[in-house]
Amino acid sequence: MSAQTLEQVVSLAKRRGFIFPSSEIYGGLQGVFDYGPLGVELKNNIQNDWWRTNVYERDDMEGLDAAILMNRLVWKYSGHEETFNDPLVDCRSCKSRWRADHIKGKCPNCGSTDLTEPRPFNMMFKTQVGPVADADSFAYLRPETAQGIFANYLNVQQTTSRKLPFGIAQIGKAFRNEINPRNFLFRVREFDQMEIEFFVMPGTDEEWHSKWLEARLSWWEGIGVPRSQIQIYDVPKADLAHYSKRTYDLMYNYPTLGYEEIEGIANRTDYDLGSHSRDQDKLGLTARVNPNTDSLARLTYFDQASNRHVVPFVIEPSAGVGRCTLAVLCEAYAEEMVKSPAPEKLEAVQVALTAFLKSAGRNENLGAEQRDALMAAGEAIATDLPNALGQVDALLALPGADKIELGKKLRGQAQPLLDESYRTVLRLRPKVAPVKAAVFPLKRNHDGLVGTARDIRKALQHTGMRTVYDDTGAIGKLYRRQDEIGTPFCITVDFQTLDDGSVTVRDRDTMQQERVASSELSVYLRERVG
Repeated sequence: MSAQTLEQVVSLAKRRGFIFPSSEIYGGLQGVFDYGPLGVELKNNIQNDWWRTNVYERDDMEGLDAAILMNRLVWKYSGHEETFNDPLVDCRSCKSRWRADHIKGKCPNCGSTDLTEPRPFNMMFKTQVGPVADADSFAYLRPETAQGIFANYLNVQQTTSRKLPFGIAQIGKAFRNEINPRNFLFRVREFDQMEIEFFVMPGTDEEWHSKWLEARLSWWEGIGVPRSQIQIYDVPKADLAHYSKRTYDLMYNYPTLGYEEIEGIANRTDYDLGSHSRDQDKLGLTARVNPNTDSLARLTYFDQASNRHVVPFVIEPSAGVGRCTLAVLCEAYAEEMVKSPAPEKLEAVQVALTAFLKSAGRNENLGAEQRDALMAAGEAIATDLPNALGQVDALLALPGADKIELGKKLRGQAQPLLDESYRTVLRLRPKVAPVKAAVFPLKRNHDGLVGTARDIRKALQHTGMRTVYDDTGAIGKLYRRQDEIGTPFCITVDFQTLDDGSVTVRDRDTMQQERVASSELSVYLRERVG
């Protein structure tokens, strides 16, 4: 069974060290998260695959790593100072603040409809530059990576002698002071972007827009997010950004959230290079731009065929790494029954769950929304046991669950049954899996087995394949742990290994085992990991 709720994935991500709330020891900071030991590996693998696909495997792309801090004028002429706003409202009853377009006239916190009139709130973070704090000494933390590419267009084009069409790719941090961050990694204040600005001759932009749509869908499929789970939303003209001629939004079907954007592919015309250019009246721009009296350059391209300077049009595929990581986790998540649970143990879980829900229903320390969420999730599990047993962890991770004492008893009844009869597995594509292989000794107190296992791990790690050693439990328990983090292959060193050098290799997805000579192990794994 795939993930039915986002909470299941969030629970696994925290439990297994993918994602942690930032500054958690001090209560956290809303909308900011840290990538743990497995999360940073998954994130890096996704970014590396994106870079390899779009830079190394193409003949028309260059890379860039622009600074986070830029001259304030960049954001003036890009339009961000004027237009990068969300509608902010205050609840007069509980003093909370919300985005007006997210709450439909009713405060989610207290239910009041006594709200202020919406007012624009600019989402860019300000920071001081230099030792003196005055009106001229501030800059912005960039809200997107794109403007660094536009500002460096001439630098890249001239130093690489690129001809149109060509692109500039960048992965980097961006910051947005969201009014109401929500939904785990989906809407946060600090995040990474993977962006391409692809420069084309005017008149060829629509053809390239279609090509990039297909290329991006193919990449998503390659990292484990199938096209069947993505809707292509052709943004209506009335809803387009001020710079866009046409935009495709790729919408992924997240559990709980439904279809939400994971990538935008925009035809930005000549707006950006035109906005940052001097002598705009001489450039024949098609986009409507604000007059620029500060730029020192004309961001054009000399077309030898027509013997004239032109301002390229821009196609922009842009994806957030956090949303991408979350989609990959959701798509890979599965719960499987590996053997039928004992009826008496399952009945004990049902009794504990019924008692938990009864207690939640009358707990006065819960808010109405917390109570409703707990009851809905718990009742869904109760009606689908034993299949939904794996969702108990997610239920007990919901806000307010920690206020119900009977949650401890429910966990105590459910966890042993889960360990015996179920497994949670992340069916990650091997190329993005945080760990490619795990090596176990059959006995952790046997020097020969331990030494051989450690040597195998070291040899595999030296080939560039992320490999871990583990001897902290029985083999069955170690298999379950690696299943949960998405490790494609587990390698067991046993007494036969000491005799003939062969090891047992277990496949994550099929759970089938095969004897492989340790001398051939690297080749065996590379053929399957890719």
